[in-house]
Amino acid sequence: MRTLLIAVAFVLSIFAAQLVRIQGFDASAVAAEARKQRTATVAIPALRGQILSSDGVVLAASQERITVVADLTAICTYQTKKNKCDDASSGEAVGKAAAALAPLLGQDEAKLRENLTGTARYRILERQATPLTWRKIADLRIPGIYKDQTPGADVSVPQRTYPTGPAAASLVGFVTNDGKAGGGVEQLMDATLQGTVGQVEYETSATGEVIPAAGQTRKEAVNGTDVRLTINSGLQWYAQNALAQKMEQTNALSGTVVAMNAKTGDLLAVASYPTYDPNDIGRANGSLTNKAFGEVFEPGSTAKLMTIAAAMQDGTVTPDTPVIVPPTLPRYDQVFNDSHAHPTEYRTVTGVLAESSNIGTVLVSETLTPKRLEEYFRKFGLGTKSGTGFPGESAGLLTKSEDWSGTQRATVAFGQGLSVTAIQAAGVFQTIANNGVRVEPRLIESTTDKDGTVKQTPASKGSRVVDEKVAKQVSEMLEGVVSPNGTAPQAQIAGYRVAGKTGTADRYDPTVGGYSGKTASFIGYAPADDPQIVVAVILQRPTNGYFGGSTAGPVFHDVMTYALQELKIPPTGTAAPQLVLDVEPSAAEADPTTLRNKPKGSGG
Repeated sequence: MRTLLIAVAFVLSIFAAQLVRIQGFDASAVAAEARKQRTATVAIPALRGQILSSDGVVLAASQERITVVADLTAICTYQTKKNKCDDASSGEAVGKAAAALAPLLGQDEAKLRENLTGTARYRILERQATPLTWRKIADLRIPGIYKDQTPGADVSVPQRTYPTGPAAASLVGFVTNDGKAGGGVEQLMDATLQGTVGQVEYETSATGEVIPAAGQTRKEAVNGTDVRLTINSGLQWYAQNALAQKMEQTNALSGTVVAMNAKTGDLLAVASYPTYDPNDIGRANGSLTNKAFGEVFEPGSTAKLMTIAAAMQDGTVTPDTPVIVPPTLPRYDQVFNDSHAHPTEYRTVTGVLAESSNIGTVLVSETLTPKRLEEYFRKFGLGTKSGTGFPGESAGLLTKSEDWSGTQRATVAFGQGLSVTAIQAAGVFQTIANNGVRVEPRLIESTTDKDGTVKQTPASKGSRVVDEKVAKQVSEMLEGVVSPNGTAPQAQIAGYRVAGKTGTADRYDPTVGGYSGKTASFIGYAPADDPQIVVAVILQRPTNGYFGGSTAGPVFHDVMTYALQELKIPPTGTAAPQLVLDVEPSAAEADPTTLRNKPKGSGG
């Protein structure tokens, strides 16, 4: 007995020591550990900032969502004037409740009635109800229908909505159901848009129920910053629809329309086709990328602008320099032709551009060295990204001149053997329209944080490519393209002077490993003598007509006409210049400056 007593006393002393340690020395630590084990933490997503157009139209916004739940033991009393369920009236009451709720919840009435039948005290009916929908539901005053008020129940991921739908889908981008940005401005400005996540902490019992008396701590989320684009919503919508119509008419594979402020480089519209509905991304079957930034193509004759501007800047030709254009032009192992068969023609450099002569352009290019021609092309922005940072943007392809083959030396001059994006192609014409100064395109106009502070995006930097005199001369030459004697009279706009250039290029198709189909384009600006807007139209692999003037030209006409009206740009009222397109054969033969089928100058 004595031994047993000692053993019991020893054990009790150990328990006593442990109690002293737990309740005395380690009381705070143990209490904290216990609290930690019964504390639940739920993240509160921040509402993403809005994306708006320059004219204030909402292109993307986040909406709060409410979880709607039901207590089935109370619903059965709806419109019965009874305090509890009754076998005789419950069925009718549930039916009335289902009929009233079904259209608001967007659910089948019969299935909802089944869901409302039973004895469950907590059943979720909808997790993504909008505040407006909840107010309509609450106004029904159905017993047992309420929004979940338990801690964390109001922190479901907000739904992203896109009011303009497909019109700007690939430009704005989308957000997945788990809140991840997918492409476009959503991805480009994700860090700015997403805000700061908050959290709520509350204590639970051993069975997981909330302990009401324990209280809760809540750190509210900080909503994201709004982003305003340079895009004009009306022009974006019109450009997207005009492009879609032409795509259907020509049965083209894809297409883009880019509208740009000629002086600032601000992007006014960036339409891309095919498109999709970002409000239903799960069913998207179009392209999720904006092809104006990501799709590269050989520009064709729109690149002739750079070749001729480069030669004029270096003084090797003038607008009136005679050019003897033979029917064909052999270079290395290839014979080059123009788009149509013709006898020997006697043109000026202006006429070469107006008639879009490949042969004439090659002769002009041969007054420069390949290295010099490459330098000018890079000054115009080829071979580098635009600077917008747009996700998936391509830099195009412009190989070094020392790597050009003999035939590529000729083809590059008229836009084959190099690749550009629609944004780069539009930037070439913006440079000429802006008196020879290239300005990087700008897409983000400003941001507005939660306290209303607006931060303007700095204006794009400019770099001079050609002199103002050369730019004005080239601009006047481009007016000849839309004249009755040019390749795109369809691009004329009544009352306005228009400058532009057609392009019809062989299209390289990586899926077949060679050329397949055509790329048709028209790029221009107006008013030609005081340029305000540049519009580029690119159609890939049209099959019902493929020449740039007849396919892309009408789209340019319609989009530019709308843009001039939307932005309230009046005609200048000045007369178009009188251009000299042809020369007398005898005069051309006798003129020592005439370009002919003999490599001339330092590029020979």
